[in-house]
Amino acid sequence: MEGKIIAVCGKGGVGKTFLTAAMVKLLVDKGDWKILAIDADPSFGLAPVLGVKVKKTVDDIRNDLIDTIIKGERTGDKSELLSRLDYEVFDALEENANLAVLAIGRPEDEGCYCQVNDLLKDIIESLSKNFDLVLIDGEAGIEQINRRVMKTVDDLVLISDTSAKGINVVSAIKKLVDTRKAVECRRVGLVINRVGSREVVDRILNGVSLDLLGWIPEDDRVREYDFNNKPITDFPETSPSLVAVRQILEELGLRSDSA
Repeated sequence: MEGKIIAVCGKGGVGKTFLTAAMVKLLVDKGDWKILAIDADPSFGLAPVLGVKVKKTVDDIRNDLIDTIIKGERTGDKSELLSRLDYEVFDALEENANLAVLAIGRPEDEGCYCQVNDLLKDIIESLSKNFDLVLIDGEAGIEQINRRVMKTVDDLVLISDTSAKGINVVSAIKKLVDTRKAVECRRVGLVINRVGSREVVDRILNGVSLDLLGWIPEDDRVREYDFNNKPITDFPETSPSLVAVRQILEELGLRSDSA
């Protein structure tokens, strides 16, 4: 499979991290692809849902390097700096079988050490080429992916629940992509979460200009796992939510079964 990058964005609390983690689970269980999951949300939701403990984030690397620069302890040319950052980012990867997880961390201070920020983004983009698939759990704003992770993604998946606030956020993100080219992507699609009936989906689609990738029904097991802080790794694949996510993967051109 040719390398592919998928970013998931949406309002906080609408199921963004669950969708990303569910896609990771289904594709990791398939076992054929090397997958990089990037936890780009400052709330650090993805890694624990995947049962992964992060020891170091990209922001930790950045802050450590800037601290040495401020103290005057860092010398050397750009190639030496690039080599060190490359090693540090690779060391921050948490790997298990065919899955690697990288946490970005909290946003950096605005306008500070742009060279370091740009080098880190270039390293992450270079690192992603070693994987068949990159899945990014982003935050609500789309600029963060462009500024802190990578400039281009193949599929931008916008997720919302059935609330007006959630739909307004994904509509605003779509507008940013269309008018300001906040991130380059080949496709933008909508996933609607916690749906009670198909009629609700149809009503929402009448008010937005987004292509539907799929919808996820209400699933009490998702709340149970979230409440008990249980990782998704042992989530039953027969649950309605995972069945729906498998269909969304197929819509994205990714098969999660053995066929």
